Amino acid sequence: MGALALAGPVPAASAAPPVVLVVGDSLSAEYGLQRGSGWAALLQERLNREKVQARVVNASVSGDTTSGGRSRLPALLRQHQPSVVIIELGGNDALRGLPMSTTRDNLAAMVQASTTAGARVLLLGMEMPPNYGARYAQEFRDVFTSVAKQGKASLVPFFLKGVADLPDPTKLFQNDRIHPNEQAQPIMLDNVWPALRPLIGKR
Repeated sequence: MGALALAGPVPAASAAPPVVLVVGDSLSAEYGLQRGSGWAALLQERLNREKVQARVVNASVSGDTTSGGRSRLPALLRQHQPSVVIIELGGNDALRGLPMSTTRDNLAAMVQASTTAGARVLLLGMEMPPNYGARYAQEFRDVFTSVAKQGKASLVPFFLKGVADLPDPTKLFQNDRIHPNEQAQPIMLDNVWPALRPLIGKR
């Protein structure tokens, strides 16, 4: 079998499809959900359905912060050599009261590392609940906007649009009122898709 495997050039059709790497926290790691029902899994299904040659690698870790993502990213870039990196981090930084400057620096470093590795970057923005105060909420929102602009990354302004901003904010959340339920996952994917689709297949 070894001689047959080495005989002749490898057909172009056997080339590995480009990788879309998702580096996120529990919002992307299917926390509390049935396996395969999260938005990243639904993304792979949509790519397959639309015959887009790309493979989703979900490297999200529940509870992760931007510091954790930043430390994990170099090895992920080397291992998967993605053509697109989706960064979905920052919410846990705010919940833990970490300095926004740290969140901004970590996200900027992740964007730069991904770009240097040859990947296009999509940053998924987050917003804080109203009880955090209007000023804090705006400053937190600005972190994602400024990082995307500085790093020339694509941006989804609010990843949970249509989920966390409903009149009844508990409708699409699990009992913990923190993590979106299965019904929310297609909405989250619909928020990501318009910004992601132009990045796939482009270099």
